Amino acid sequence: MIRPLEQVVADAFAQAEARHPSHLRDWIVLVDGARHQLDLIHAESARREQVTICHRYLTGHLDQLHYDTALAAGWPIATGAVGGACRHLIADRLDITGARWGPDGAEAVLQLRALIANSDFEGYRVFHWGFHAACEHQRLCPSLDQQTYSLTA
Repeated sequence: MIRPLEQVVADAFAQAEARHPSHLRDWIVLVDGARHQLDLIHAESARREQVTICHRYLTGHLDQLHYDTALAAGWPIATGAVGGACRHLIADRLDITGARWGPDGAEAVLQLRALIANSDFEGYRVFHWGFHAACEHQRLCPSLDQQTYSLTA
């Protein structure tokens, strides 16, 4: 079976990881020096390095990772709550088919959705909405004295 070089390099790293997951010894990769091969090896090595950093972090904090205890006690696990909030606030609105959002528009929509989701919109509307409406009115309907200006372009 012929496979792309990217897959061969990834498989080689996966096999090395399976044989020696603790990384106590140096890994050596022998190639003929082709730039494409070296680039793929460096990219795969960097990706495995990030996994190693994550693994070291998690194994170093095992005393703080008792998900089984939290789930058995019915406690919320933050990653699930954060993921659900992101899905509710962001994906349900911004990830609809055909939607195109710039950073400013997306930020405005997310802020409004957060206000509504937290039942804070009424307070925001009372204290801040008038200011924003006045600014938008000024932008769209300039004052009469601006009509006397002449363009100097």
